[in-house]
Amino acid sequence: MPGIGTEAAVFLYAGLSGMTVFFAYRILGCIRKILPHSSAAVGAEDILFWTGASGYLFYCMYITTYGSIRWYFVLGILSGIFAAYFLVLLVRKLAGDFFVKSKKNLEKSAEKR
Repeated sequence: MPGIGTEAAVFLYAGLSGMTVFFAYRILGCIRKILPHSSAAVGAEDILFWTGASGYLFYCMYITTYGSIRWYFVLGILSGIFAAYFLVLLVRKLAGDFFVKSKKNLEKSAEKR
């Protein structure tokens, strides 16, 4: 039975694995916006992506927990996905605020001329 320190390290590794899958899917979504796909192509991409993602997560689980399913690993993956989601929301909000302030400053400087 692994110690609490090892379990915490595995939990953090699982969180990073969940973040990796989340951001990879976001990148796939961005590619879909840039290059529109048919419904059949989107379905095929999703099947390939989730097959690859499940293989990746299985590999991560296998090397860290020696093939046994530990629920804290699954919880770590879900925690990583939620953390990545809220990180994206935070970055969007900060970037939106930054661009709004920048636009107002540019408009003020243009009015002064």
